[in-house]
Amino acid sequence: MKAKGDQRAGQPTQRAGLLYGIGAYGMWGLVPLYWPLLEPAGAMEILAHRMVWSLAFVAIGLLVLRRWGWIPELIRQPRKLGLIAVAAATISLNWGFYIWSVNTGHVVEASLGYFINPLVTIAMGVLLLKERLRPAQWTAVFIALAAVLVLAIGYGQPPWISLVLAFSFATYGLVKKKINLGGLESLAAETAVLFLPAFGYLVWLGASGSATFGSEGTGQMALLAATGVVTALPLVCFGAAAIRVPLSTLGLLQYLAPVFQFVLGITYFHEAMPPERWAGFSLVWLALAILTWDALRNARRTRAEALRLTAEAREAEASAEAEAEAAAVEATAPAQAGAPVPVTEEKTAGR
Repeated sequence: MKAKGDQRAGQPTQRAGLLYGIGAYGMWGLVPLYWPLLEPAGAMEILAHRMVWSLAFVAIGLLVLRRWGWIPELIRQPRKLGLIAVAAATISLNWGFYIWSVNTGHVVEASLGYFINPLVTIAMGVLLLKERLRPAQWTAVFIALAAVLVLAIGYGQPPWISLVLAFSFATYGLVKKKINLGGLESLAAETAVLFLPAFGYLVWLGASGSATFGSEGTGQMALLAATGVVTALPLVCFGAAAIRVPLSTLGLLQYLAPVFQFVLGITYFHEAMPPERWAGFSLVWLALAILTWDALRNARRTRAEALRLTAEAREAEASAEAEAEAAAVEATAPAQAGAPVPVTEEKTAGR
């Protein structure tokens, strides 16, 4: 009864987490619609505004939540500060390249980068962390390599946009894992590192007369300033989802973003999909299907093993309690045997 009650109580929490996750990945998937609105600003100017306004928005959020205690501790750790600088550099490369790819008509190729990102992450785990892969994971990696080869033949060159986006984001994830900071805190630290270069670049653009901020009307100024919200809001939703739903669910939801980007690239931006591109994408989707199936199967096995160990531990505990009770009974038996037997009236009469 208690387990059922806990399960029912957890259902609204998981439902809310699922909605937060769909919201986060949905916003990331629809963001290609936003970057063209910022033109004629170039990718570098948009990126600089994104860094500056993201820090402003996140700082307000941390101020409201009163989450500043991590800053003094972070300042006392030079190694972690160095990792944050590396994370900031890789995410700026990823953001800048993504904005450029969207605004130059490469939305589909950009979506491929986020499709293959889980596979690149696995490959980096093998090469850098010496992780051991299961057979299904090896199969998925080899299929992904075949997909890159097919796309390279179709393009006449490797799909550089996809590879840069996938490797930069995978590197960012690897570094973030070592930093071990919350989403808002990490974004605040990374944008703080990049604030001065980004702000300096915007000042230089303004001084040279090349800035679009202020010269294209208040609407464009508002859109550039809103890049902070566009950056931070999905991250807040993701953080809310991460504490409410299982990791396996988040792993499935992550494919929403590239799916939305892919669909937008074909239907809204009308990008070409020749047969060789369909072939390459199909191989990537096959690799992801194998990877997802293997992850779900392994999660079920792990869960079943945990339940089995819990059941065995409970049985062992019950057996130990039973043995302790039996030992207590045996210990009291000799004392009872040595006690004087009361003389009954019948025995006395017989005498």
